[in-house]
Amino acid sequence: MQKQAHIIGLGKSGMAAARLLKQDGWRVTLSDRSPNPRPEEQQALEQAGITVELGHDFLPSRDVNLLVVSPGVPWDAAVLDQARELDIETIGETELAWRFLADRPWIGITGTNGKTTTTALSAAIFQAAGHHAPACGNIGYAACELALEKTVPDWVIAELSSYQIEASPTLAPQIGLWTTFTPDHLSRHKTLENYYAIKAALLHRSAIQVLNGDDPYLRAHAADTWPTAHWTSTQGKPAIAPLQPTTWLENGWVTFKGQAIVKADALRMVGQHNLQNLLMAVTAACLAEIEPAMIAEAIADFPGVPHRLEHVLTWRGVDFINDSKATNYDAAEVGLEAVTAPVVLIAGGEPKTGNDEAWLRAIHAKAIKVLLVGEAADSFAQRLDEVDYSQHEVVKTLERAVLRGAELAAEYRARSVLLSPACASFDQYKSFEHRGDHFRQLCQEYLKLS
Repeated sequence: MQKQAHIIGLGKSGMAAARLLKQDGWRVTLSDRSPNPRPEEQQALEQAGITVELGHDFLPSRDVNLLVVSPGVPWDAAVLDQARELDIETIGETELAWRFLADRPWIGITGTNGKTTTTALSAAIFQAAGHHAPACGNIGYAACELALEKTVPDWVIAELSSYQIEASPTLAPQIGLWTTFTPDHLSRHKTLENYYAIKAALLHRSAIQVLNGDDPYLRAHAADTWPTAHWTSTQGKPAIAPLQPTTWLENGWVTFKGQAIVKADALRMVGQHNLQNLLMAVTAACLAEIEPAMIAEAIADFPGVPHRLEHVLTWRGVDFINDSKATNYDAAEVGLEAVTAPVVLIAGGEPKTGNDEAWLRAIHAKAIKVLLVGEAADSFAQRLDEVDYSQHEVVKTLERAVLRGAELAAEYRARSVLLSPACASFDQYKSFEHRGDHFRQLCQEYLKLS
């Protein structure tokens, strides 16, 4: 009897999971709560023999053998609990990809911040060395898309969010990297301890662990858990000497176990945090026995990551910078610290729970004006008033923010106009990429000819 699978979520990962299971001989239904028609995608799926149900809430039944959920579906959603009660196996899209690609070595990269840059750098290094090693997961391909390719990857370089990890109970990378840990996604994971435990589960299942020795929370909580882990530090070997120092900065060089690999200034990305991302990526490459010359070549050619301190243009001496991926306070604080002051900051969106104190200190230190957009605009204005920062304006939209940012930059002789929202994007945009693309488009339309 043909096995039946149900996929929740008509996004990139859901469509890839549906195609993979159909290819493997399953009878597949893909559903999405949104009633909005997507005719091209729906037609292509139906032509492949996949049933598509839009405006549909999945109801578990015993004829379903496997339920695959996209990362946006909460792992404790009532419908998933009902499925489990009926003994329907329930997994995430990344777990499904692992089951088809478990014979490939994986590099699993997680962390509150830094994982996208580290993933992109790692993929660039492995590709420069001649490996078929595409980035997947939270960036690049959906993991199941790699399993559908005719050419099997040599390495799977996966950026893994907590949402993907909790839905992937058997995913076991060859190398697991943990970039940073600060509070985030607490509306979904409820407690900091639960959020930490989800991230830690990936490292527990990894054959080799690489950890950021500059992160105070990881140093305090992870050192005893993984006594043989590889630690990295931008502060030099002595800074991580009580641990197991593997990669550090020394005399301007990234040094792996005492061997100089690449000059730190070869990376064309600003900020101390990006040096840490560089150390993590170089460590993974060295552990995979990639030649230092290939690593150095890849770093020199690396252009940067879209939406993460991405230089959009320079207008009358003012840099307009897209940091749309800064979706929490910690990432936004890092963004502010990385750019040249004085800064006109654009912040706001769908607010998240978190500690905003370091971000507010960075605003006091570097921002000459803050323009507030989106759902969080009014609450952010109130919070800035509470900490005696009065140089803010509620403008609500990015269109107004770009035009007003240009005016203020000229008036105050600012060096940078920085979109670094400290918020999710879903109040006004489909994703942080959609928000960043719109900012880039607005800058190019409004400023290039003025």
